[in-house]
Amino acid sequence: MANLKEVRTRIESVNSTKQITSAMKMVAASKLRKSQNAIMALRPYAEKFAEILERSATGGQKSTGFAENRELDRVLIIPLSSNKGLCGVFNANVIRETINLIKEEYQNLLDEGKLDILCVGSKVEESLKFKKYPVTGNENAILDNLTYENAAALAEKLMRYFEEKKYDRIIFVYNQFKNAATQIMVHEQFLPIVSQQPADNDTASDMEIDYIFQPSREEIYNEMVPKSLKMQVYKILLDSFASEQGARMISMTQATDNATELLKELNLTYNKARQSAITNELVEIVSGADALKG
Repeated sequence: MANLKEVRTRIESVNSTKQITSAMKMVAASKLRKSQNAIMALRPYAEKFAEILERSATGGQKSTGFAENRELDRVLIIPLSSNKGLCGVFNANVIRETINLIKEEYQNLLDEGKLDILCVGSKVEESLKFKKYPVTGNENAILDNLTYENAAALAEKLMRYFEEKKYDRIIFVYNQFKNAATQIMVHEQFLPIVSQQPADNDTASDMEIDYIFQPSREEIYNEMVPKSLKMQVYKILLDSFASEQGARMISMTQATDNATELLKELNLTYNKARQSAITNELVEIVSGADALKG
């Protein structure tokens, strides 16, 4: 059985760890509440805005601008992770999804050197660099100051890449927020704009409506595209950030619970060791008294 000093040291260590994980859980819960409110408020607006944009961009016989589907020559993949750890499998899922996407759909472009990766989050950047994937840059700083202005600046850079034909397809890989305990791993095409296919029955008739555009379709499209794409990037970043905080809160909750259980076991061990030490002392005292009498 471990001596009292060793057990006491372990109890103090676990107590200290429990305090840290409990504090991190509360911080993550606070950030989650704010980011959850933000993403839930933004998501319906962003999705409807994207639907309107898609109608104006691809409703005609010919897609132009950011809806132009070119022959794939160069592809940019943007995985979103976190700059910090202690968030369970959040980062590991992003890394795994990115690698699987490359192997399943873009392995030939990777072999030809026509695939680039722009990381958002130091964890995915470190992992992919270690695995020798073509990481050409990062936007890690945006996670430390997540605002619409910074998201808009990133969107403008990506739109410029597409306009200059530096890349023919740009894809985000991220955790989509569902609730604190559930994140959905998705890869979403950012550019070119994806045409939403109608369902076979009920929504097909809605999509076939011949809308009257005022001003013209082209004017609406040119005005709405930048706003919609900036909003889409902001929504993706908020989704990933909310998922990160949810994953961290769950992870820290489990760590705190495990520390509580471990403390119970250590206190029980400490009490047994203390009782054993007291018993041994009593035995020694009684034995010494008997020896003096003898």
